Amino acid sequence: MITEYSPIELMGVLNDVEIKNAPERLFVRGDAQLLHGNGRVSIVGSRKASQGGIGRAARLAKMLVEQGFVVVSGLAEGIDAAAHKSAISHGGKTIAVIGTPIDKAYPAKHKALQEEIATNHLLVSQFPIGSKTFPSCFPMRNRTMALLSHATVIIEAADGSGSLHQGWEALRLGRPLYLARWQVENQSLEWPAKFLDYGAIVLDEESVVDLMLSLPKQIDVDEHSAAFSL
Repeated sequence: MITEYSPIELMGVLNDVEIKNAPERLFVRGDAQLLHGNGRVSIVGSRKASQGGIGRAARLAKMLVEQGFVVVSGLAEGIDAAAHKSAISHGGKTIAVIGTPIDKAYPAKHKALQEEIATNHLLVSQFPIGSKTFPSCFPMRNRTMALLSHATVIIEAADGSGSLHQGWEALRLGRPLYLARWQVENQSLEWPAKFLDYGAIVLDEESVVDLMLSLPKQIDVDEHSAAFSL
């Protein structure tokens, strides 16, 4: 069943900046209570991800769901799919925020994954059924994903990658933005330094614990299980 909400109906009280950046309506399938419990972390990155990026996304998703947190991503190829699949396979919960109407799957090969998320987790779109999908829909989706998340992590991205839109949206909303260390240390990339200048945080073994401790939670975080290399 598809349910339509205003952002305030779905999320509760929003501040002025959040209201300004929120879509008018949200269409959801699945468990909307996932937006009212433990912390939610977006894991985003390149569609054409390397095996190193996919592995890091999967490990971070596993770590988060094992601590009871919810993994949020955009159901794209590469990093997004790795994060969703890892969250599911390790018994956790995930939210997919998509750039198409809720009855469409993009890419088409993720139709089964999208249906699984809609059935057992939460699927969210801001685009009404029947509306056309344009390239501009996906940055809009990233803004909404940042809004629905307590923090965003960029695992892997090329300069000019669409996933970088979410980094700027997170910062605009005052949400913590984390950058995988291996991307920060990649001297061929220009984007990490730009984000660091605006307050982004390098994600490593220490800051991943800080990230989890900063999230809303109904359980205690096991700091000893947070050994994580990015």
